[in-house]
Amino acid sequence: MTSLVWVEHDNSVLKDATLAAVTAAAQMGEVVALVAGQGCGQVAAATASIVGVSRVLLADDAAYAHGLAENIAPLVAGLMERFDAFVAPATTGGKNIAPRVAALLDVMQVSDILSVEGEKRFTRPIYAGNLIATVESGDAKLVLTVRTTAFAKAAASGGHATVESVSGLGDQGLSSFIGAQIARSERPELTSARVVVSGGRALKNAETFAAVIMPLADRLAAGVGASRAAVDAGYVPNDYQVGQTGKIVAPEVYIAVGISGAIQHLAGMKDSKTIIAINKDEDAPIFQVADLGLVADLFTAVPELTAKL
Repeated sequence: MTSLVWVEHDNSVLKDATLAAVTAAAQMGEVVALVAGQGCGQVAAATASIVGVSRVLLADDAAYAHGLAENIAPLVAGLMERFDAFVAPATTGGKNIAPRVAALLDVMQVSDILSVEGEKRFTRPIYAGNLIATVESGDAKLVLTVRTTAFAKAAASGGHATVESVSGLGDQGLSSFIGAQIARSERPELTSARVVVSGGRALKNAETFAAVIMPLADRLAAGVGASRAAVDAGYVPNDYQVGQTGKIVAPEVYIAVGISGAIQHLAGMKDSKTIIAINKDEDAPIFQVADLGLVADLFTAVPELTAKL
């Protein structure tokens, strides 16, 4: 089986999520990577160095500059005559492109796979991760999205793939790029951070969230996350949200501060290696998944912890 892996990038830097998708695809057979963008030659070169990638297809066109799914999906669908599976990381971009590819190929998509159990058999979470389903596709072509925290990252250097140019249908005229407001931070990216500090609604407001959570995160060189309740209350932007409808993370250490542990949130972080919970409610569901729990007032405990680090 030969898989076509969509490479996530910003036309200059390869995103880590791609490395996990390559690992998943390699478990099914040969891996060919697709780099679609504009002026993204250095991304293609970086992709060619990934261990496990045999070839890199480079589609360099203004139509793909901003990763518009309406343009990239037809490109992928046209290339799929040569491949058995299309694989994308289950990121915002991957989840935007893959369903359109599946629709164009008239096949069912298998979403958010956790493992490869056979040529067309996979496991995936259902019911917010409370159950793991084993599914098998009967379609001639596979369209898969990969939960990136479930697979080890392929080595980013050491590969020697060849790069070849391909072309597609270009701009489909269905959408246009207007602009992007990108949050810049010196902290590690949430989905790739080794340590994550997350805050919940108990932090009261945006000012308190910043005063309590940010100093601790800075001491630990950690990424900053939040529960959906904290995001909905306006404490932090949407891209901080961890959970079923936010980002899925699995850091080495996850510190949950003032988070009760709703199922929606647990679905996004319960695969973390070590979970530390700080909450004054000893019956909070978060303690059921925590490796270490501290029943205390977060407004006292967190500043004390920060001061001692």
